[in-house]
Amino acid sequence: MEVLLSIITMGAMGFLFSLGLVIAYRKLKVYEDPKIEQVAEILPQANCGACGYAGCRAFAEAVVKGEATPNSCPVGDAEVVKQIAETLGVTAAEVVKKVARLHCRGTHEAAKNRGVYIGISTCDAAHLIGGNKQCSYGCLHFGDCARACPFDAIYMSEEGLPVVIEDKCTACGKCVEACPRNLFELHPVSQGIIVFCRSRDRGPVSRKVCKNACIACGICSRACPEAIVIENNLAKITDYKKIDPEKIPEIEKCPTDSIGRLKKEDEG
Repeated sequence: MEVLLSIITMGAMGFLFSLGLVIAYRKLKVYEDPKIEQVAEILPQANCGACGYAGCRAFAEAVVKGEATPNSCPVGDAEVVKQIAETLGVTAAEVVKKVARLHCRGTHEAAKNRGVYIGISTCDAAHLIGGNKQCSYGCLHFGDCARACPFDAIYMSEEGLPVVIEDKCTACGKCVEACPRNLFELHPVSQGIIVFCRSRDRGPVSRKVCKNACIACGICSRACPEAIVIENNLAKITDYKKIDPEKIPEIEKCPTDSIGRLKKEDEG
C-alpha cells in the first residue's frame, strides 16, 4: 500500500511539474519571425560588424524589424540584396560597389626616413612616437591594414605601400579602422580619380619629405574649380560627379602625381 501511495504521489507531482512547464513555456515563449532565419542564411556570414551590428544574425533581426535596410550589408553584393528584398517583400535598393582606397604614395623611395626605427612593428606603435618617416601624415608601412582585412584583400607591396585587390575587397571598413593615420576611405569603384595624399604641411615642407606629396600648387583646382579646391594646403575633391572627363588630363599635370586616376589606362 505504501509503495502504491508513493507511486501515485510521484506521478501526481510529475504531472503538476509538467503542467507548470507547459504553462510557463506558453506564457514566456518569445516569438521569432521565421524571416530572421531566412535572411540570416542569405547573408555572407562574414560577421565582420561593418553593418554596425554584432554579426550577421543581429543584422538579420534588424532588417526584419525595419531597423536596417537590405543593402546595409557592405559585404553582400546585389544578389544578396535582391534575395533579402524578395524574402521581405520589399523593393531592392541599388547597390553601389565600393572598395577601399589608399590616400598615400609615400613609397620607401619617395618618402624620406626619419631614422632607423627599432620597436614594435605595427603602425599603431610607430604612430605613437611620430612614425619612422619624416612625413607625419603618410603610410607607416607596417601593414596593420593588411592584417586587419578579414578577406585577404590587402597585401604589402615591395615599395612598402598596401595594395587593395578590388575583386576581393568588400568595403567592410576594417582597414579604415586599422590605419592610425586615416589613409583609407571607401569609394565607389566607378570613382577612379582621387587625391593620393593626406599631408597638410605647406608645399615646400611636403615636397622636402616626400616626392609624391601634394604641394598645394593649385594646378588641379584651376583645371576643375567646380569639383576641386585647395584646403589646408591639400587638394580636395568636393564633388566627384562634377569632374569633367575632358579636364582630367589637365588635372593630371600635377607635378608630384598626387592627384589623378587610380589607373592611367582608365578613361576617368
